[in-house]
Amino acid sequence: MARIIDGGEMNMVGRTVRRLRQERGMSQKTLSERLETLAVYVCRGSVSRIEEGRRTVTDIELHGLAQVLGVSVDELFRDMERE
Repeated sequence: MARIIDGGEMNMVGRTVRRLRQERGMSQKTLSERLETLAVYVCRGSVSRIEEGRRTVTDIELHGLAQVLGVSVDELFRDMERE
């Protein structure tokens, strides 16, 4: 099966998620716990893998990440536009 994203990374938002999380003084564990309150279950280890680009992100997870981080889904892709 062909991959949508070429290269080593499995998502396009990981670096932005890390940057926004750190700007908000939030740990990976806290991010995970806040996602859980939205019924989006992403463990701390998965947050780490998302930020490192080693895990894909579902549309539901993108929506939850945007809500918890206080940005639009489009904003999660903003760093990709700068490259």
